[in-house]
Amino acid sequence: MSAGFKCKQFFVGHDQCAMKVGTDGLLLGAWASLPTYVSLNGCAVTKDSAAYLDIGSGSGLISLMLAQRAPQATIRAIELDSDAARQAEHNFRQSSFASRLQLLKGDILTYQPAERYALIVSNPPFFDNALLGSNGKRNQARHTASLPLPLLLAKAAELLAPGGSLALVLPEPAAEAFSQLAGAQGWFAMASCQVFSRADKAPLRRLMQWQRVPCQPRQQQLLIHNDDGSYSEQYRHLLRDFYLKF
Repeated sequence: MSAGFKCKQFFVGHDQCAMKVGTDGLLLGAWASLPTYVSLNGCAVTKDSAAYLDIGSGSGLISLMLAQRAPQATIRAIELDSDAARQAEHNFRQSSFASRLQLLKGDILTYQPAERYALIVSNPPFFDNALLGSNGKRNQARHTASLPLPLLLAKAAELLAPGGSLALVLPEPAAEAFSQLAGAQGWFAMASCQVFSRADKAPLRRLMQWQRVPCQPRQQQLLIHNDDGSYSEQYRHLLRDFYLKF
């Protein structure tokens, strides 16, 4: 078996991906709220029959998690890097959800599908105005030059069905700037969750979900580790359907 990450219902190979399976993707895949319904062509579509889109899918981890959580939903995953796209496609084919997963190799900014999505998820590149390293694939995966956040917001607005939402994860400093940008582009926060590695540390990440109509946002906090280094009960509960050790 190639290097990767084993979940309860699927395996994620990631040896060909610049960015490996990590906490950010696991958190987003488990935390993002699935749509109760959206309107497509005037008809209500439930979460189990809707289409979801994973932007910058990498190994395909988040798409696989969504496929497990919504047993009839169709998930499209778009990935720019050829090696990561091939690996995600392989991961999809090896899963029990293969018939509902589709890998699209290409640039989200030029993607023009006929359908609209009930949920868009993204673990986007987040380093801005930072020195680039020598690994071009890792730079593409980590730096906003490959997908500027203003363009991600504009594209998501174009691709969402009425009532749909955008969920993503960012480092805390970047999340604050993103929130201001999203508000300026006509987005409204549905939910926000600050992620702490330990109770005595500053927030590490922020999980966010946005939509295009006004709403009352849910404010949450998530602690990953207890003081003794063990996983918190909150973290275990969130990922219990995926982590083998839980």
